[in-house]
Amino acid sequence: MLLGLLLPDPCDKLCPEDFKEKARNLLPAVQGQVGAKDEDLRRALLQFIGDFANWDLSTNRKYLEISRGLVKAAHPEETPLVVDPFAGGGSIPLEALRLGCETFASDLNPVACLILKVMLEDIPRHGPELAEELRWVGAKIKQEAEKELAEFYPADSDGAKPIAYLWARTVRCETPGCGAEIPLVRSFWLSRKQGRKYALRYNLKRSIEKPPYLIFEIFEPKDDSEVPMGTISNARALCVACKSVLSPERVRYQLSNQKGGAECFFDNSGKRLNGSTPLVVITTSGEKAGKKYRVPRDEDIQAFARIQDRIEKKEAVLMGKGIISPIPNEPISEIRPSPNARGLTAVTRYGIKRFGDLFTQRQKLSLLTFVDKITSIDLSESKFPNVLKELLAMAFGKLIMHHNTQCRWNPHGESAPGAFGRQALPMIWDFIELIPLGESMGSFYSTVELISETSEKIGTWQKTIGTVEQSDAVKHPLSDSSASLWFTDPPYYDAIPYADLSDFFYVWLKRILPNHKITKGDNNDSGNPLTPKIPECVWNQAHIVNGKVKSQKFFEETVTKAFIEGRRILKNDGIASIVFAHKSTEGWEALLNGIINASFVILASWPITTEAKGRLNAQDAAALSASIHLVCRPRPEDAPVGDWGDVLQELPKRVGDWMERLQSEGIRGADLVFACIGPALEIYSKFSKVVDAQEREIPLGGDPEDQEPHKRGFLAYVWEAVGRAALEQVLGTAEAKARNGASGSLEEDARLTALFLWTLQSTNGEKNAPSPQPSPTRGEGEMSLEGEIEVEAEDEEAEAPKGKTRGFSLVFDVARRFAQPLGIHLAEWEGRIIETSKGVVRLLSVSERAGQLFGKAGTQAFSEHVEEHPKGPVQLKLFPVEEERTLPEIKGRSKRHKKSGAHVSDDSLKTQHDATTLDRVHAAMLLQADGRTNALRALLKAEQEKSPDFLRLANALSALYPKNSEEKRLIDAMLLAVPK
Repeated sequence: MLLGLLLPDPCDKLCPEDFKEKARNLLPAVQGQVGAKDEDLRRALLQFIGDFANWDLSTNRKYLEISRGLVKAAHPEETPLVVDPFAGGGSIPLEALRLGCETFASDLNPVACLILKVMLEDIPRHGPELAEELRWVGAKIKQEAEKELAEFYPADSDGAKPIAYLWARTVRCETPGCGAEIPLVRSFWLSRKQGRKYALRYNLKRSIEKPPYLIFEIFEPKDDSEVPMGTISNARALCVACKSVLSPERVRYQLSNQKGGAECFFDNSGKRLNGSTPLVVITTSGEKAGKKYRVPRDEDIQAFARIQDRIEKKEAVLMGKGIISPIPNEPISEIRPSPNARGLTAVTRYGIKRFGDLFTQRQKLSLLTFVDKITSIDLSESKFPNVLKELLAMAFGKLIMHHNTQCRWNPHGESAPGAFGRQALPMIWDFIELIPLGESMGSFYSTVELISETSEKIGTWQKTIGTVEQSDAVKHPLSDSSASLWFTDPPYYDAIPYADLSDFFYVWLKRILPNHKITKGDNNDSGNPLTPKIPECVWNQAHIVNGKVKSQKFFEETVTKAFIEGRRILKNDGIASIVFAHKSTEGWEALLNGIINASFVILASWPITTEAKGRLNAQDAAALSASIHLVCRPRPEDAPVGDWGDVLQELPKRVGDWMERLQSEGIRGADLVFACIGPALEIYSKFSKVVDAQEREIPLGGDPEDQEPHKRGFLAYVWEAVGRAALEQVLGTAEAKARNGASGSLEEDARLTALFLWTLQSTNGEKNAPSPQPSPTRGEGEMSLEGEIEVEAEDEEAEAPKGKTRGFSLVFDVARRFAQPLGIHLAEWEGRIIETSKGVVRLLSVSERAGQLFGKAGTQAFSEHVEEHPKGPVQLKLFPVEEERTLPEIKGRSKRHKKSGAHVSDDSLKTQHDATTLDRVHAAMLLQADGRTNALRALLKAEQEKSPDFLRLANALSALYPKNSEEKRLIDAMLLAVPK
């Protein structure tokens, strides 16, 4: 993306001839001779950009030299300055340095600034030599820490060494006469690898003297049915002794009294009393590859007896160095952020009130030991002692990600991926405790080695040094017109509570780097012991600004100020690119308002698949499969006023042309929807303002349900244009023009279903089919935009779903924005083809509609009727069992939407008893599923004789249903049965 922004287009009449000549001389080194035409050079440059984007070529010397040569040829007089005011982890500025640009990276967050400083300043300045010293220092710290900590991780008599311990929090059964201890175990699987299947099972022991208790053993199951079910689901705990269920409220109460329940308590003799219970010790031996599992022994338990005394001694040592509270006692915010942002607050409901509560006693001792060694290491002989301290602090930050009580064991990979699988810290019932010693996964030295390798690689090819500063994006330190390129990935509205998440690391950095400038405190709030919150550009209800909680308005105002600053520091002939991947329409509207109010013209929007498909938040409602890159130029100060009539007339063609272009590139679904917004906004944002015939200004956003353009807003018309273009593609021209049942068009439910499935398509490939059961890898429970819906339960305590929740889902506001301008009334289809809950609209699966279409008797009664009356008319009446039916009201989008209160009227319900074309297609699919061949043939024949609509819709749905889904299989099989 940076190369595309930095290089001129050879087909542009203003492209310098000198650039073309130098490009033709550079490119043959990696792709052969370039053709004589400007179009040939354009294709060659695009091919080079595409090739260089390949990860395997990222540090290839030839490609580096050519890319830097091209940038220099495009900017011969002055090296371009690339500015990123929301630099975060530093991807954009690092790429800019790689291309030979000057770079200025800044962020408000101190943790981000430490990463930026090390990566953009220290590593390029000192090169691979820094990596060598880090390895030496890291090995020394490892050796000294092992001497102190080895006794707390005892090896087995056969020499096998522990690498991890699996623990479970516990609660007591409150049923009278029981009182059994319930280990909260989500899954008893230990390894699910092929040829290596291990699991836990238990034997229930009863005694007169004490409550029932469990004895665990490890075994090798032959099939899944042998493995016991977990004892905790959605925060409900099952007592295996009496089969009673402890409610989420009581589970929270008991764990709150234990400060989360991760700590294990012992008597003076070393016997466990209560708290968490050890389940499994995972060991490894140098003689035999692979992990081994065993139940805990007495020596494992006795290792805890001396921990508390050692912690107190270690705390005294650190307090002597000036660290007032060695174990972080800073409070975790208990106020839940805005609906989409989970943060760290889930754990506070279980008594984990301070950051120190996130660690077991043994983890605290280990972490304090490493803090002691890092802060006391003698670096007097090092060439760069301050930089080494920063690198060691970063290694420690990686360490604590794997050494806390919120880490899971993954039986599929026999691994522990760390606490932050997504941007939240969910409550974990059974957790893994890794060993920080040695060189295995999650150890301190493994993090040192990882950072050393990174330092070595970056330092080898990167010699240009960037500039890093901790600053607020709305008060940028650079002067006017100083940047050639303003390229940034700003905060995602309410999706991620960045500052709250970084506090997890910041509280430890304060103890390792007490005199560093990043730990100097919050300039905006002297009483804040954590990262800055007041000026942070997010919508987060946990933060108070001037006595009020942060709102959507705060985000829009703040991001607008940041974009105005970007416009100020950008040269008049400069270019800007803004990345966004938030799928809420409010988030998009706030961002786009900020861009336009900052006097930018949006020229294009490119979806780029920058995100890993397997990341957890890819399954969340806030994530796109691609990041949308908006390309902007400064709007001239003398930009004219636009005429609304002209803008509205140009909009459909602009959207249609861009959709066709993007689809030819493999862009699909939601990525396509949001990518179309950029070109549509060019015709709007190039004007200083747009007014109608009465001189009323047409705003960007507004009420999409209003009919007056000056109240409705431009974006509503963009959504309508995209929806009509989509319907025209999948159902035909008549459907794009259809509104309120226009003649010749399919009914509303068919158009809604087609739009739903069209939006859920994925870029560069078919979307996966929904799973019949909840995914085992998505335990936090997220609102999935594709496939089945899982309950929202980042703390694993939400209401359990009733039965299987199959189907496909969209954010309510996205569905509403499409439906309303196309004359589709969501309220009238609630409970019939859609189901709305918690701000998400779910398209019911075909199997869920069987009762509606055939009644309680199912397809059998319909088939028997057809067979008894083979020459009679084949009719399908919806809801064949005549009984009163009340459809549920539409629920709004969490707390940000009022309930519409829309119910289906009696008159409307009567008309809906008549089966639509979609109903008949679904009925045919169900007949196919049940093997009702005769009835299916009769129905298909009757539909063919009636009109072509049935087959037109069926073929469209066949193209839209995800490959490998049950719906796709059924509809294709049904189509094969259509008489030729």
